[in-house]
Amino acid sequence: MATKLIIDTDPGVDDAFAIALAALSDDVELLGVTTVYGNVPLAATTRNARRVLALCKRADVPVAAGAERPLVYPHPHRARYAHGADGLSGRSSALPEPGRELERADAVTLLTRLLEAADEPVTIAPIGPLTNIAALLAAHPGLRERIARIVVMGGAMDHGNTTAAAEFNIWSDPEAARRVLAGGEVPCVLVPMDLTYRCAVDTEWLATLAASGPVGAALDALTPDYLDHYRKALGWNGVVLHDAVAVAEAVRPGILRTKRFPVDVECSLGPARGTTVVDRRRPELRADTEGEHAPGTVDVAVDTDLDGLRAFLLDRLTGRTRAS
Repeated sequence: MATKLIIDTDPGVDDAFAIALAALSDDVELLGVTTVYGNVPLAATTRNARRVLALCKRADVPVAAGAERPLVYPHPHRARYAHGADGLSGRSSALPEPGRELERADAVTLLTRLLEAADEPVTIAPIGPLTNIAALLAAHPGLRERIARIVVMGGAMDHGNTTAAAEFNIWSDPEAARRVLAGGEVPCVLVPMDLTYRCAVDTEWLATLAASGPVGAALDALTPDYLDHYRKALGWNGVVLHDAVAVAEAVRPGILRTKRFPVDVECSLGPARGTTVVDRRRPELRADTEGEHAPGTVDVAVDTDLDGLRAFLLDRLTGRTRAS
């Protein structure tokens, strides 16, 4: 049975890979894509998402633009240092023009419409700031039962990438992240940076993708700025496909190994803002110290078969085994 999926995204190079992963998987019913500010401003993320879908020949998938800023405070800065000025290493215009008009409805309206129309619960994969998803849960509490789970790429248990403590997606809108992750309203899987870094792929992997055909070549062509950034971050020639790792879990539940922990998000304005607080104490100890307002529990992805995950991504993106 195909997984019914909606992706909420801020493309971004790794977002482009994640969208393509879902769009090219024939065991996924990609109901829609919604966009949010993040790596670059909303107009650019929306354009990029539509062009990636055009690359994958998925004009059937509706796209709606969402939030252009966080819920409370302005967005401090974008991630051009990793993704380039247009979000795709300056190569967005090399992708095909969109084959479908942008939805007139905003992201939350499209999410609502798709959830109401679905004949079974839908998985939502937010792989950017969580502003749209927090707004959906706040405005439409009756739709919670129509959401199978929310698979979030974000957070870090060890150290951040945008600040010493915070990962970019959570840091971009901590208040929204806290509503989604700590609210306990919908089952959540959190795919943190700690694991996605371990799933990094090397240039040989990228070369195999590039040689696979037009789609693989186009995706590889989006990576030069991204590769420059991750060469510094990793210390070797490779890239971290954060969002594709999360969408892999949405596409194939269980490909990542998870453990259940209480999760909270630091929303102060100090240096810890945006920190994902994963309580890894033994449950017996937590029971002695938690108050009545303890945060919700989340399935946190902690491990995977690294080579198997890389092979799964490559097989799907090259079309070798679309639904194996």
